[in-house]
Amino acid sequence: MYSCETIIGGAAASGKNAPVESLAWPEEGLQTIPDWVYTSESVYAREVERIFHGRTWNFVALEAEVPNAGDYKRSYVGPTPVVVSRAEDGSINVFENRCAHRGAEFCRHSRGNNKEFVCPYHQWSYDLKGNLQGIPFKRGVNRQGGMPKDFRNEQHGLRKLAVATRNGVVFASFASEMESLEAYLTPEILKDFDAVFTGKRLRILGFYKNELPCNWKMYHENLKDPYHATLLHSFLVVFGLLVAGNRSAMVADSKYGIHGTMASAKSDTLYASVDEDKKKEMRSFHEGMTLRDERFLEFVKEFDSEWSVTMQTIWPNLIVQREMNTLGVRHIVPNGPNSMVMLWTMFGYEDDSDEMTRHRLRQGNLMGPAGFLGLEDNEAMKFVQEGVRRSVTDRSIIRLDGDKVGTADNLISEAAIRAMYKHYREVMGF
Repeated sequence: MYSCETIIGGAAASGKNAPVESLAWPEEGLQTIPDWVYTSESVYAREVERIFHGRTWNFVALEAEVPNAGDYKRSYVGPTPVVVSRAEDGSINVFENRCAHRGAEFCRHSRGNNKEFVCPYHQWSYDLKGNLQGIPFKRGVNRQGGMPKDFRNEQHGLRKLAVATRNGVVFASFASEMESLEAYLTPEILKDFDAVFTGKRLRILGFYKNELPCNWKMYHENLKDPYHATLLHSFLVVFGLLVAGNRSAMVADSKYGIHGTMASAKSDTLYASVDEDKKKEMRSFHEGMTLRDERFLEFVKEFDSEWSVTMQTIWPNLIVQREMNTLGVRHIVPNGPNSMVMLWTMFGYEDDSDEMTRHRLRQGNLMGPAGFLGLEDNEAMKFVQEGVRRSVTDRSIIRLDGDKVGTADNLISEAAIRAMYKHYREVMGF
């Protein structure tokens, strides 16, 4: 597990600690990213307000995590703790994990089953929809103390969020009158989202949790950056999961430019066929690298999709991973400008055979905080955060594929990253 280092000293470039009102995007526009988007406390505070608490749908749970009445899960919208609860009538409710009385986080367990939620501080109690139902000594003792006569429980429940679900995936929003989830996700993203979430009941296989010493936006960038995938990951290029020359795509939604799908179709051969010119460009390609257990990369064609791999980013906090037959969601929890927590949930389908479940778990070693692929991404993003946080240089370059913004028809492109920052600048006012 990674944790943030505390650095004493070091250089601070101009703008990194400046008030957000004084910051201006570099003149080069979308072909550069200023370092302060990753390091500024004031920028981070505005992101929480305008993005996570703004007009976005945030992933909070899979319905399979709360299948029965009374089931609940602790979750997050941005850094804000929330509770996802299944009520007696079957409805799913999301509300802040903050007692209306004195602000205590009343839900202390990651998941469980309750008939009610009781704050440990003063025992105020709430039902499964977040309504205040009980206050100890509400009328005082011996006609002394207690709440005023005009106090109404129904006016002091928990802060409730709007909720939307699609095929077993639960989203929540602080925004009122939010557009439909389907309109927000857009047809381009729904195509591959629905290939994973078909409506079949899911089976939860396990969880991971790790902290990364990097800004939360870097994870979105990483999965909108097919360029790095062909250079950083030895496993991808040697075994042909995502390699220059394969049939691939980097799709950005055409409405906002903030969601994306990095996709690739693996050839029928176990090992990649790479010509000598491409090998010279890819230092991560190791000739003779083989598997002891070749079942690891068997691909069972079970999806209504042309792709064997899709890694999908849904703004602002969800990654949907389909790497061959291993399935999972990753929940981004920002933790200040220089840190984020990643919550992983691995799953299969309820009608999977025992053999298929073992296959998914075997392939799951690709992913997770120490997976054959995940570990390299974690290290790379740590190195980037260290660079932008400590250096006196104040911007990064994103010029691959010229001025193109959005979907790219090749892997040597940063067009999807530029699309994300185009929307980001509009929302943030830069």
